[in-house]
Amino acid sequence: MKNIDKIELFLRNISNLNPETLSLLVSHTTEGELKKHAYFVKEGEVSHEVGFLVQGIVRAFYVTNEGKEYNKTLFVAPDIIGSYVSLITGKPNRLPQQALTDCVVLKIPFSIIEKISENNIGMERLRRKIAERFFVLKEKRELEMAILQAEDRYLIFRNEFKDAEQLIPQYHIASYLGISATQLSRIRNKLSRGS
Repeated sequence: MKNIDKIELFLRNISNLNPETLSLLVSHTTEGELKKHAYFVKEGEVSHEVGFLVQGIVRAFYVTNEGKEYNKTLFVAPDIIGSYVSLITGKPNRLPQQALTDCVVLKIPFSIIEKISENNIGMERLRRKIAERFFVLKEKRELEMAILQAEDRYLIFRNEFKDAEQLIPQYHIASYLGISATQLSRIRNKLSRGS
C-alpha cells in the first residue's frame, strides 16, 4: 500500500470525507523522513505543519526543571503528529516531538488545512472528529495514570502498542508509564514467569 493510500484510509476511518476534499488535502502533502532522534517540532518553535506518521514511533515529552525527561505521549504509525496547541494559538511549542525510530511522515502546512476548511463542512467535520479523538485518548490516559497500577498500565501499553516494545528502549516505555526502568523490569520478569 502506498503512503498516500495509508493516509486516505486512516482519514476515511475517522470521517467520511468526500473524494474531492480528500484528494485536495493529499495533493498538498510532502513526504519526508524523520531520522531516529530527529525532531518533528522542537520546544520553543512555533509549529506550522501537521504530520501523518506513516511509519515509525514519535514521542511527545517534557523536561522538568531538574532536567528529567517524561514521555507524555507516544505516537505509533499510523497516527497524526504535530503541536496542536502551537498550531491553534500561534505560540511556541512546549512539548517537543522526537522520533524514537526512523520514521516516514507526510506533512501538510496548517495554513492549507485552514484554507481547505473554509466553507467545507466535510473538512470541518474531520477536524472536529480528530480533536474529539485526541480528547478521548487524553482523558483515557490521564485516568489510567491516576487510578491503575503500573502493571495494568504496562499491559494496556503492550496491547495498544503491539510491536513498540521491540523497537524502542525500555527506559522510554518506563517513562511513558510513569515508572522507573527498574520497576518495568520487575513487572516484565513477573509477567514472563506467569505469576
